[in-house]
Amino acid sequence: TLQWETLGRQFVEYEQVAPFLVPEEQQRRLLDFLPLFLKAWEQSAGVIIFPNIQLLASEVSKLLTKEIKRNLNGKPAEEARLALEQLLQQKGEAKNGRLLLKSVYLLSQTDLRTMWNIIGSGLPAALMQCLYLFFTCPLKKTSDDGETSEDDTQTQEMLVKIMLNMYREEQGVEELLAADKLQSLIIATASLWDQCSHSWKVPTGRVLRTISKAQTKSSIVYLQAMDCIKIAIQNLFKLADTLPASDVCEAASIVLCFVKDSYPISSALLTEFENNDGYQLLLKILLRCEGLQQNEGYSYLDEILDMLTCLTTCGKTELKVSGNIVHPQLPHFNFERTRSSGMTVKNLQAFQVLQSIFQKSNDQHLCGRILAAIGTIWAWDTVNFFLLEWTLQPINQFTDIIHFKPHPVQVQFFRLVESIVLDLSYVPHEILKKVQYLIKENIVPFCTLTALRCLLSMTRKDLLFSDIFRDSGLLGLLLALLRKQAKILRKSAGTHLPGLEEGTEKELNAVMLKMVAALTVASVRNTVVLKDYGMVPYIKIFLDDECYRSATLSILEQLSVINYEEYMSIIIGALCSSTQGELHLKRDLLKSLLRILESPKSHSAFRTCSGFNGLLSLLSDMEGALQDPPSGLWTAVGQNCILELVFYTLQGITAALHMDPVNSNFFQRNGLFEKMAEDLGSLGCFWTQGEWQIPLSLEKTRTFAEFLDAAFCSSEPFPIWLKNCIWILNFLDHMVKGTLHLESYFKERKPGMGEASRDDQEGPQAQEEHPVAFKRPGNELPASALGDCTIVHPGAVCVMVRLLPKLYKEGHSQLSQEIQCAVADHIQSLVKSEKSRQVMCGSGLLSTIITSCQDAFRNESHPLHLPLTRVFEKLASQAIEPDVLR
Repeated sequence: TLQWETLGRQFVEYEQVAPFLVPEEQQRRLLDFLPLFLKAWEQSAGVIIFPNIQLLASEVSKLLTKEIKRNLNGKPAEEARLALEQLLQQKGEAKNGRLLLKSVYLLSQTDLRTMWNIIGSGLPAALMQCLYLFFTCPLKKTSDDGETSEDDTQTQEMLVKIMLNMYREEQGVEELLAADKLQSLIIATASLWDQCSHSWKVPTGRVLRTISKAQTKSSIVYLQAMDCIKIAIQNLFKLADTLPASDVCEAASIVLCFVKDSYPISSALLTEFENNDGYQLLLKILLRCEGLQQNEGYSYLDEILDMLTCLTTCGKTELKVSGNIVHPQLPHFNFERTRSSGMTVKNLQAFQVLQSIFQKSNDQHLCGRILAAIGTIWAWDTVNFFLLEWTLQPINQFTDIIHFKPHPVQVQFFRLVESIVLDLSYVPHEILKKVQYLIKENIVPFCTLTALRCLLSMTRKDLLFSDIFRDSGLLGLLLALLRKQAKILRKSAGTHLPGLEEGTEKELNAVMLKMVAALTVASVRNTVVLKDYGMVPYIKIFLDDECYRSATLSILEQLSVINYEEYMSIIIGALCSSTQGELHLKRDLLKSLLRILESPKSHSAFRTCSGFNGLLSLLSDMEGALQDPPSGLWTAVGQNCILELVFYTLQGITAALHMDPVNSNFFQRNGLFEKMAEDLGSLGCFWTQGEWQIPLSLEKTRTFAEFLDAAFCSSEPFPIWLKNCIWILNFLDHMVKGTLHLESYFKERKPGMGEASRDDQEGPQAQEEHPVAFKRPGNELPASALGDCTIVHPGAVCVMVRLLPKLYKEGHSQLSQEIQCAVADHIQSLVKSEKSRQVMCGSGLLSTIITSCQDAFRNESHPLHLPLTRVFEKLASQAIEPDVLR
């Protein structure tokens, strides 16, 4: 602060004596003062505390302006350029120019009032003359290594920064006009780009763009009077044939800046641009950019396209168009409410350049930027879509040629088409007809695939499209194509046909199936069309391939709405005909079956189509699958997959029995609970190899619930066979209560396109994995539904009792007997209530319980004797069957 106060006093003294000094002495004193000023600035970290800073800025700027003019006066361009360099560089004995430049550079960054003093000194015009010379007169003089010296770079940075600070102010632009060099520099960029100083191209562009943004009425009148834009366009037409595309873009972008930025003030420069074939020039330049590499000038190309996009809204009058809205339309679409917000298209000429580029070019970057520009124009105002489509029809016309474009452009285009529906809530019927024709012709499979995905997204938005695409013939077209593909698949019968089912073609089949699935969802009419086409036998062919399966099952599930028997016949048939190793096919079929069994109307069809026997046959096919260690086919399959399939099978049976007395009676009368117990007992985790060892005295006893927690929720090591047994008994426990079909223990797995079957991916390591139990909210039946009865399916109790003697493993006698007792106690707890006992006694299954565990009943020392006797005693309080008494 003391240093600044001292400087302040010295400058006041200078002000007082300056009027009485000759100019040379006045200049000498100011130049002596500036080093002290710069030193103070450096030592105060750029903070200036100087009360007379505006006057200082004015004095220094005037002196710098005077020195520039003196060095330029009467000299030819090359000589003047060299003189300027010597003035401003820190070289030789005279360093006054550099001192003045640095001082103005610092002062120009202080405040606006100081900047106005600098502008008023005449410096804007003087520096414009400097910039013109630096740009148009390249010097060969460089440092030894051939690069611009550090001193040159610093000088350039200071000059450019001063100009940017001055010219961003309208006052600075007005002062600039006095030099008559602005139009000369603009024209020079359009005519001498290939001959100018390379190191001054970018700085010159920055300065001119700054001036463009601060244009005033006076500057526009000045440029118009000088025919600046007209001459620049004429020169650019010549350069467009000779210069590299990136250089022409860079030069043209500067001229176009002045046209675009001036429009809010006056349309004069835009009119001059249009009257002198400006749009034809841009079209010529942009088409030359085909094949331009990213490092060759994307930024200037993109700048031109952005400005051209802005010019589409520059016009004096609003476009008046009236289109015919084709119905049907989405319920919430109302064209009368689609009113302008101001940013509407008024300049079709500018848009036609964008449209012509897309039509004539196949360059990925160019075409992508055009589509992005159209999306931007739509985002400005919803009306713009209708204004353009009812006049120039860009999207309609692009659809005819989109298959010629690169794949990324095709994807971007169909996303744009999709946004018409998703964002504008409008159904463009004419465009959709052309898209449908594109799919029918299938000239480029990738394009067909992308178009179909677009229509699929629309179909999922609203059910209206189910009717639109049926009436347009798209549904029939897809069914015909799928019939053809199904025949090919059937003929191949699992053999590999090169190229037929690879890549895009396979994806196309998958999306066609998804589209048919989407069209039939909640549309009985479309499902009837599918059935009337005789497509059911062909659709089910796609079940075998995992990437087609989800959509195929969705279609078949819609079929169940009109014919449960046909659906059940297909699914049960597919389950029974599947091979032993097709676990994931079985799993997906079972999950589909579970969705349909949610409807009670489907239960009768399930029974009459041998559904119960079909599901039990799945358990039979898995004989030995849960052995530890696994053997044969099962060595390559994770035991988690086996448990998952057991779970879904038991879920299916429970769902078919749920609240259905006819099915329950059928299942019990035909001895299917006994069959279930037999099949579960043969899975490999239950003991099947002869008599037990002599019972041991148990060291500790745990409940069944504690076993569940210990097996899956703690770090206690449990043998694999026991974990599997506990899971199956847990499934049966929920089946007893009638809630198994509501449980969810396994996370959803959705295969991607081309993903290999996981059946042959899961090795021995997977055998250690077990499902993580979790329940969906609301899974449990409400208490009012069960009353005081915990047994809904007494036959499942018998299954648990039949498996009880098989809860054994050699080498694990203690653990085996402990789990047996835990399960027996659990069964005892199930028959606590009177209603539960009535259900059990009324089922006629008591003899099954006794027969299953004869050894335990006869041998009082057997660990199961006491819990099973208690079960029997509880049940004996009810009416006992004669055969049980015997």
